[in-house]
Amino acid sequence: MKIAITAAGTTLDAEVDPRFGRCQYFIIADPETMEFEAVDNSSAMAGGGAGISAAQMIAGKGVEAVLTGNCGPNAHQVLSSAGIQVITGVSGKIKDAVEGYRDGKFKTSSQPNVPDHFGMGGGAGGDIGGGAGEAWVEAWAEVWVEAWVTVWAEAWVAVWAEAWVAVWAEVWVEAWAEVWDLA
Repeated sequence: MKIAITAAGTTLDAEVDPRFGRCQYFIIADPETMEFEAVDNSSAMAGGGAGISAAQMIAGKGVEAVLTGNCGPNAHQVLSSAGIQVITGVSGKIKDAVEGYRDGKFKTSSQPNVPDHFGMGGGAGGDIGGGAGEAWVEAWAEVWVEAWVTVWAEAWVAVWAEAWVAVWAEVWVEAWAEVWDLA
């Protein structure tokens, strides 16, 4: 019996990749013997159809089940039509996922758990990376905006404070000069 697990690396110590069609690798493993092979996912960088292409490749490997974090409708349809169990919501180390499958800890997913094109960045279109690109952009933007606002605010305060002090100093000097001249 063979199962396929979406993987971020080529060993049993690698993490489960949460994306099906755009995972970096598949680990094809025998849960009883723990023998495995790592297969490069040539569909990961495809412009479109990555889930379908990856599902067809996995079906050709003769696996009985696929363990992954997420599986969209197109890949799910191809896998289900081939008689392959799809198990979603899997995370952690590949070794633990294989052992969990062997021990009956997972349930087959009767439907996809994400919309199509999910692995491209949280919806149709977007970045490759399962939303990681979007999170990176958000984090970068937050840091950049905070730094820009801080620098701009400090510069603004410095310039205006200097100008304000100069103007008010002049006004006060003139005002006191008038007071002293009157006295």
